[in-house]
Amino acid sequence: MSSLLETLNSSHAQPPPPPPPSATNKVAMKIVYYWLCYNGFPAPIIHPAKNNLHCTCWPKAAHEIYLGPFFAYGNSDGEANNSQEIAFDLFVGDLNFEEDVSSDDISLEGLQQELEECRNDNVVANILSKGTKLREYTKGVENNLRQVELDSIQDYIKESDNLVSLHDQIRDCDSILSQMETLLSGFQAEIGSISSDIKILQEKSMDMGLKLKNRKVAESKLAKFVEDIIVPPRMVDIIVDGEVNEEYLRTLEILSKKLKFIEVEHIVKTSKALKDVQPELEKLRQKAVSKVFEFIVQKLYALRKPKTNIQILQQSVLLKYKYVVSFLKEHGKEVYIEVRSAYIDTMNKVLSAHFRAYIQALEKLQLDIATSSDLIGVDTRSTSLFSRGREPLKNRSAVYALGERINILKEIDQPALIPHIAEASSTKYPYEVLFRSLHKLLMDTASSEYLFCDDFFGEETIFYEIFAGPFSVIDEHFNSILPNCFDAIGLMIMIRIIHQHQLIMSRRRIPCLDSYLDKVNISLWPRFKMVFDMHLNSLRNANVRALWEDDIHPHYVMRRYAEFTSSLIHLNVEYGDGQLELNLERLRMAVDDMLIKLAKTFPKTKPQTVFLINNYDMTIAILKEAGADGGKIQLHFEELLKSNTAIFVEELLAEHFGELIKLVKTRASEEAVVSSKERERERAAPITVGEVEPLVKDFGSRWKSAIELMHKDVITSFSNFLCGMEILRAALTQLLLYYTRLSDCIKRIPGGSSALNKDLVSISSIMYEIRKYSRTF
Repeated sequence: MSSLLETLNSSHAQPPPPPPPSATNKVAMKIVYYWLCYNGFPAPIIHPAKNNLHCTCWPKAAHEIYLGPFFAYGNSDGEANNSQEIAFDLFVGDLNFEEDVSSDDISLEGLQQELEECRNDNVVANILSKGTKLREYTKGVENNLRQVELDSIQDYIKESDNLVSLHDQIRDCDSILSQMETLLSGFQAEIGSISSDIKILQEKSMDMGLKLKNRKVAESKLAKFVEDIIVPPRMVDIIVDGEVNEEYLRTLEILSKKLKFIEVEHIVKTSKALKDVQPELEKLRQKAVSKVFEFIVQKLYALRKPKTNIQILQQSVLLKYKYVVSFLKEHGKEVYIEVRSAYIDTMNKVLSAHFRAYIQALEKLQLDIATSSDLIGVDTRSTSLFSRGREPLKNRSAVYALGERINILKEIDQPALIPHIAEASSTKYPYEVLFRSLHKLLMDTASSEYLFCDDFFGEETIFYEIFAGPFSVIDEHFNSILPNCFDAIGLMIMIRIIHQHQLIMSRRRIPCLDSYLDKVNISLWPRFKMVFDMHLNSLRNANVRALWEDDIHPHYVMRRYAEFTSSLIHLNVEYGDGQLELNLERLRMAVDDMLIKLAKTFPKTKPQTVFLINNYDMTIAILKEAGADGGKIQLHFEELLKSNTAIFVEELLAEHFGELIKLVKTRASEEAVVSSKERERERAAPITVGEVEPLVKDFGSRWKSAIELMHKDVITSFSNFLCGMEILRAALTQLLLYYTRLSDCIKRIPGGSSALNKDLVSISSIMYEIRKYSRTF
């Protein structure tokens, strides 16, 4: 469009340069080139000036084709010729032939590929398919182009007014924009000067900000310094004339901060203000120390009043003023030491008096359980002429048997006894009950005092200085009781109580009684071992003649042993003390020896066996009644009971059926039944009917009465009915076994069955009789 306007406005305008050949024109030119070469025309030469191919040697037909309307451009003939020449040069130069190409050797390599690439081009396709003549086709194209050009010129002529108007408007815009450029240039210069002014102001602002920050820091430090060093009149009035209350404590905190400030800060020591303020602060410190000392000492004296609840006074009164002690510790060390000593002295005396009074009240409630003569192997029978029976031991049920004494371990965390209430009810208690109550009170008091000392004074060591007195009182009492204590069961219960108390203190996470409880535990074990050894030696050194009674029933010494052992086993269930188990094994061996000696004092074997069975059965029953697993000891006595029961059964059957049993064991046993050759070798005569017949008739005539006598003998011999019935059943079962073997022996005698059949008792009859006695148990 711009080219057309310039042509319209200027008659001297030069024609525009020819446009570059299109892809279609290039293909067409190549087709012409290949056609010429194929028809024998010489190859083109390189134009020396334009560095391309020049076609000066081509025939006129080629020039006419190339310079025809198909390649024409422009409106006049001159322009067309120039354009055609330029186009021809471009066409030939685009072919890029090499310098040594000759007219005799023309290569058509690449033509097929280029034709394939231009297959979709309508112009080339028409040329190749229809065979249209190039000149006719070029004329048609030239006419079309001219027509389009004329139409375009007419469109431009119609819009010429608008284009002129547009040209004027653009020129006006250029004028306006030029003015704006001048104005903006002025603005830019002014903005540059303003920017330099702003930069200067920014630098001044930063300097002023830094100065302000430094002044604020200095002001804050100076304000803090002034605040920390000045002494307000209100503070002076409160310290000097005020009462010790919450406001006074807050004022003490302020005074403490000021005192620390002048002592710690190096900058204060070099300031002139310190010379004016330090004397006043020292006077206030002395006054405050004096005043709080008098106040705290008055509170401590209140602890000495009789019937004062110390714990309530500590928690509700003293802890409220614990900062007073902190103030004295920091700013009045000498006065703090006096307060500390006064509190230790006061609490030591008060607690010692309380524990002494409590122990004295508990001693009135003590029930004596055992003395030095209350031992397992000691004879306690009366030596009176008119009394031969055994006397019960003093509180015999509690000396060896655990009984309800075990309940104290289940009530381990119950409150301590209140002596005057227990005394009013006239109730007496074993020493372990008083022991638990005393130590329960000690644990509660010590826990409270330990926590108070740690909170009030900030020291744990002060507790041990306070409780030196109470520990001494308790140790004095314990050292007087322990040497006179011969109650082994009570000593073991106290050992378990100490163990439970250690667990309680551990759960509370208060270690203040660890060493004391360990000391008590260490003192209890040797005493228990000594008393236990006294029981053991009483069995080892027992006077068998003094202990023996002409009685096959359980001996009282064995009952003592069984109850004593059962109690200790029960107390050891949850603890598994190996040392205690070893001592019990030693005690078991001693009682075994003593019991055998007692049994041998009976003149006959049967009473000896019955005596042993009764004592073993009683021991096993007591071990089972205790509810504890007897372990090895119980198994040991069960084995002894079993072996002695077998002995007694044989003795009982031999008493009533001796000849029959002898025959069965010697002549009718399976071991005695040998072959005829062995009998000949041993020269042993076979059993005859004459030997067996008297035994069979005797058994048939009195077997029922003999069983009845056996039943009565068992009933009178054994204290435990169930044990006696078990022994009777074992005896009848053994009798049935012997008689069965006798019957088998008779069957093997020639003619024995027919001769003795009428006198033999049937097995079913004996079984029926056995079942009849079995119903009673």
